[in-house]
Amino acid sequence: MEITGKIIEILPAQTGSSSRGEWKRQDFIIETQDQYPKKVCVENFNDKVDLGMFSVGATVTVSINIESREYNGKWYTGVKAWKASVGGSTSGSGSTESANNATPPPVGDVPPPSEEVGSDDLPF
Repeated sequence: MEITGKIIEILPAQTGSSSRGEWKRQDFIIETQDQYPKKVCVENFNDKVDLGMFSVGATVTVSINIESREYNGKWYTGVKAWKASVGGSTSGSGSTESANNATPPPVGDVPPPSEEVGSDDLPF
């Protein structure tokens, strides 16, 4: 899932350690550019996205995962970033090419069926 908006705040980094080792978390706030703008707090855990290349006021597209978990009878929802791009550059563990820049093959360029297809001409 992707969300596009303007960075309105980058919160201070938080660090700590757990049984799995050291961790770092830095949240940032994006305001969407819809008719009714929404503010979304996006979590950047263990530097999945290099926030050093972004600044407050920059318009970004962030690939996110939304996950809810239960703890002591209450539910908590997190919005976790795994890739972000601004001005055509990308940061994160995903592909270096934005989904918007990928060009689909032309509709008329369908390869002819191979000779190995049975007499019923069904491709499956």
